[in-house]
Amino acid sequence: MNELRADSPALGLAGALQGPPRQGWPLNRWLILIALVFAAHVGLLFMLGARKQVVPRTTAEIAKLKLANGSDELLALNDPTLFALPRPGDFVTAIWSQAPVVKPPTFRWTEPPRWLRLSPSSLLTVFNRFAETNRVAVFALQLRPPIRLSAPSQFVASALPQASTMRIEGDLRQRRLVTRMDLTNWPYADVIAPSKVRVLVDQAGIVISAVLLPSNNSLEALSHYDAADQRALELARTARFAPAPHLTIGEMIFTWHTVPPSATNSSAALP
Repeated sequence: MNELRADSPALGLAGALQGPPRQGWPLNRWLILIALVFAAHVGLLFMLGARKQVVPRTTAEIAKLKLANGSDELLALNDPTLFALPRPGDFVTAIWSQAPVVKPPTFRWTEPPRWLRLSPSSLLTVFNRFAETNRVAVFALQLRPPIRLSAPSQFVASALPQASTMRIEGDLRQRRLVTRMDLTNWPYADVIAPSKVRVLVDQAGIVISAVLLPSNNSLEALSHYDAADQRALELARTARFAPAPHLTIGEMIFTWHTVPPSATNSSAALP
C-alpha cells in the first residue's frame, strides 16, 4: 500500500482543491437583511393592498324561532289562570267591553221660573222674637287697667365716677403694678377728658418711655386739661411694675373726677 508523504504532489493538489475554510455572516449583517426584507414586505402591502370598505354580508334565509300564539287550545289548557282571569274571547269580557248607551232626553222644560215673594215687614220677625225671649246680661268693659302707684326701691347711682381712676390696657395688663397711684380730684367747672399715656417698661419694671397720646375725638380734645395731662405723665414715669423677661408696651388711662371749684380758686382752675 502506497503512503502519501507530506511533500508529495498529490497531497498538495487536494489542499488546493479544498480551499480555505468558510466563515458565516456576522450578526449585524443578518439584522440588516431581515430589516430590509420586512420593510419591502410592508411597502408591498401598502402599494398592492386593496382599501375597500367592509360591507356586512346579507343574511340569507335562516332558521327562525316563532312563539305560538294563544289561539291554540292545547296551550291554553296549560295556563293556571284559565278560569280565574277574564279572556278576550269569553262571555264576561264581551259583556264588560260593551258600555250601555244612554240616550239623552228629547224634551226640555219650558216653564219660566217663579220667584218667591218677600215681605219687607217680615225680615226681622225671627230676630225680634229671639231677642225678646233671650236677654243678654249687660256688663261694663274695663279696658284700662287700674293705676298702680309705686316708688323706686333703690336710687339710681350716678353714671359718672365719684373719684379719679386709672386702668391699664395692652400687654402691660399682664404685669402687676407695684407703686401706689395718688390720683387727684381736680377742682374744675367742666368735665375733663381722660389722659392716655403710652409707656414702655423694661425687664426690671421701670418705665423707660412715657408719651401722652392725643385724642381722636375733636370734642374730647377740647375738654383736655393741661395740668391733668402733666400729672398723668408724672405718675406714668414714676410707676413701677413687676419684673418680666421682656419689654412690655401698654397704655395707662387716667379718668379724672372734677369737683366744683371754690370762689377763691375759680380763676386759677380755668385753663
